Amino acid sequence: MNQSYEILEYHKILEQLAQNASSPLVKEKCRTLEPYLSEAELGRQMRETSQARELLDRMGAAPIPVMEKIRELVEKAVRGELLMPEELEELGVFLATVRRMQDYLKRGMQFGIGASFYAENLCEEEELEQEIARCIRGGKIDDYASATLKRIRKELVLLEEKIKEKAASLLRANKNAMAENFVVNRNGRICLPVKKDLRGKIKGTVVDQSATGATLFIEPEVIAGMQTDYENLKIEEDTEERIILYTLLDEIAKREETFLVNLETLERLDFMFAKAKLSADMEAVEPEITTENYIYLKQARHPLLKKEICVPLDFELGRGKNGMIITGPNTGGKTVTIKTVGLFSLMAASGLHVPCERAVISMHNEILCDIGDGQNISDNLSTFSAHITNVIHILERVTRESLVIMDELGSGTDPAEGMGIALAIIEKLKESGCMFLVTTHYPEVKTYAANHAEIISARMGFDRENLRPLYRLEMGKTGDSCALFIAKRLGLPEEMLLFAAKEAYGDVTEELLAELKIDKMHPTELRRQPAPRIEKRKNVGSNKTSGDRFSTGDSVTVFPEQSIGIVVKPEDENGNVLIQVKKEKRLVNQKRLKLKVKAEELYPEDYDFSIIFDSVEVRKARHQMERKYVEGVEIRE
Repeated sequence: MNQSYEILEYHKILEQLAQNASSPLVKEKCRTLEPYLSEAELGRQMRETSQARELLDRMGAAPIPVMEKIRELVEKAVRGELLMPEELEELGVFLATVRRMQDYLKRGMQFGIGASFYAENLCEEEELEQEIARCIRGGKIDDYASATLKRIRKELVLLEEKIKEKAASLLRANKNAMAENFVVNRNGRICLPVKKDLRGKIKGTVVDQSATGATLFIEPEVIAGMQTDYENLKIEEDTEERIILYTLLDEIAKREETFLVNLETLERLDFMFAKAKLSADMEAVEPEITTENYIYLKQARHPLLKKEICVPLDFELGRGKNGMIITGPNTGGKTVTIKTVGLFSLMAASGLHVPCERAVISMHNEILCDIGDGQNISDNLSTFSAHITNVIHILERVTRESLVIMDELGSGTDPAEGMGIALAIIEKLKESGCMFLVTTHYPEVKTYAANHAEIISARMGFDRENLRPLYRLEMGKTGDSCALFIAKRLGLPEEMLLFAAKEAYGDVTEELLAELKIDKMHPTELRRQPAPRIEKRKNVGSNKTSGDRFSTGDSVTVFPEQSIGIVVKPEDENGNVLIQVKKEKRLVNQKRLKLKVKAEELYPEDYDFSIIFDSVEVRKARHQMERKYVEGVEIRE
């Protein structure tokens, strides 16, 4: 199955659809159902679903037969292969169901429901149905199937009773010669258990003997003649039964076309009513289908979530707004939202109803998804690599008729680079003219959406008082500061929140301060708790001399501006210290520096300070030069 179908769990919907079908052939058709690309065919399929649902609502379940072996049995009859009584009975039941289905549909005609007129495609064979029911009962040929069979079976019963009575009479008359006081059956013959030494008492044929040889099982002469008559009657019975079966077989073969037309019509009705049952189970409605890039959902419920826990979704996209960027907290429902839109689009394009109050859904040539981490250990792909591989595939296939859904765009790598990649992908999607849904946490992506009229921003609602997601989509808004708000409610000091907000947004607005309820002039600070200390042994051969006041990694205050910096290199012979302030390195005389926190209190032993002081390019170059000489590569401190 298509990867996007699996991601959106479309196969689970199809399995539910298959469970509502009766015929094995229709069940398989349900499991392989794909979206239609023909507007006319989709319209016809959707009408049939809606009409079957109306019949279901008005008149209850339709009498659809199982039809598992009907085609095979008809083909056997046409070839002249003898059908067993139970197989003929199955065909009789099928004909009865055809008649009941026709009556059901005829009752539906009074409501003017189009699907009811499939009754005209069904052909009753009431005479053959009654003949099969007359001849076959309980999987066996009935005594009254013919007068000859009735006579033969009556004679068989009488003769069988006569044989038993005669054997019992001989047993009583010669009880002294009997080893047992009952008649036995050996190899299909009625025998008396005679003592070996009294063999001459009974005239007849020895059929068998006991394990010890002390008892002989003898068929008396008088009974042997009657048994022969019984066997001859059984042959007559079998001949008459075959005449009856072949007569019915011939009638079925003559009606091959009728059976196959009925079968084809019932399979079509089975598919229609399977879709109708699924619609009823989901409390779904018929979506309006359009070829314009437009999707509107009112009170949509994801069909695989329990109704009592599913928060209904209101959604609208298109008509000048082809893209939507959704933000909001983790576990806030972003993924469920985009999956709901994607799954609804697949279901509607397959002629299925969708669970909501109202829906307008456009047709798409493809629905392309990148949701989940996609990590593949066997292919040695990281999460990011898997995402990018999938994204490239999507961008190579996307057209203006596509629907693209991407979750956590640009995640799994360096945030700055991931943000740039996310914007590049959105730009390409915008250029393609497709409809797209994207979720993200990057502020820059939110800003990009605000600057492009064809893209709408949305966020997942969040209850800030109770610190819980609302799972409600709020269109036209961005999910700013939820993380800051949660952190504040959980006790993160306000001084850290101000720093975080400034780093995240560049400027702390009055609106944000009011939202976070922070007094900028008197922010709360971190209250440090006493903790045990590790006594480190002194490093032998350390680069630091007794005269050094500062070490690499020390946090220092720079005067007079009182900015905070990190020591890159201790003081040189002139008393100048190389420090880094906000990613900028500069030499400052040690007299202008005041130690704030020692490096050993901030970083673990043997910490790699190149992570702080060097750029990504420098670290890569150093890594290359540590492995081998690279011509033209030079690292400048």
